[in-house]
Amino acid sequence: MDFSPAIQTLLWPLSLLYGSYVRLRAWCYARGWLKQNCLRGKVISVGNLTVGGTGKTPMVMWLADRLLAEGKRVAVLSRGYRGVDGTSDEIELMKQRFQERVVFGVGRDRFTQGQRLEGQENIDVFLLDDGFQHLQLARDLDILLMDASRQMAKERLLPAGQLREPLSALSRANLLIFTRIENAPGAREAIQRLGKFPIFAAETRLRGFRLFGGDTAVFPTDSIGSGPFFAFCGVGNPDAFFHDLESWHVPVTGTRKFRDHHRYVPEDVALLERAASQANAKAFLTTEKDAQNLAGLAFPSLRVYVAVIDLEVLPEAEFLAAIGRTMQARGGASG
Repeated sequence: MDFSPAIQTLLWPLSLLYGSYVRLRAWCYARGWLKQNCLRGKVISVGNLTVGGTGKTPMVMWLADRLLAEGKRVAVLSRGYRGVDGTSDEIELMKQRFQERVVFGVGRDRFTQGQRLEGQENIDVFLLDDGFQHLQLARDLDILLMDASRQMAKERLLPAGQLREPLSALSRANLLIFTRIENAPGAREAIQRLGKFPIFAAETRLRGFRLFGGDTAVFPTDSIGSGPFFAFCGVGNPDAFFHDLESWHVPVTGTRKFRDHHRYVPEDVALLERAASQANAKAFLTTEKDAQNLAGLAFPSLRVYVAVIDLEVLPEAEFLAAIGRTMQARGGASG
């Protein structure tokens, strides 16, 4: 949430206290004063420094795809934020994508979940979703995502801002990926000038759209009609989704934001249909994560199309090689 400067000033003392706590916690783990639990399989953490979306779930899926292609047995460990019954919208999205090829451990205690999975089968690699601050679990590789479209130097620590940790925590990361470089002019060139560091770039790529309530078939953009469309979502960074639609040249006539992980109810459907009618929209557009939170609902007036996306990591070969080198240096090989 973005606060006014006056509110940020009032919250600044709390940010100082919070910053002292997270620095001390990380320092104690770094020196072994707080114990990290170790799993038998290799652990790759994917995380960020801010509250809100930076593309963690697409990055986890990207890694899972590559590891599966190498013949690895892959597990995903996740807290399942705002989920129920051992799952969440993001977990269901990944299960839909991978079916039985990936196993999942969901809960606050990721080590216990990992042990449970290791008791059932051999796991080569655990992908720790949103794991940068989950220091209780030892990891072989820390991948940190940064949104290139945000000015991190101006961000403040919680609760005055959106930083989970101070920027000095960057030093814990093994590999840094700037996401959404397509939304930040000049980002690609700036990253290339930092070539001596393990820094990479990623951009969101549209695979197509699928019809909500239909099968999993993905259609090209030109097959869903010329619009205009009404876009809605409840994700960590909704403006990024709306900006993506613009960059993909999808005509949008209205938008509506909901809270991250919002679970939709019939009243939301009615509200959206009224808004779409007023905007003269021909159909709805939303995200794959939102589609999980729409389960059991129907839109009587307009179709809902779900944007299916992937990440493209640049340069991919160098990124995979960097993962391999880091894993080998820590006593294991990823290949």
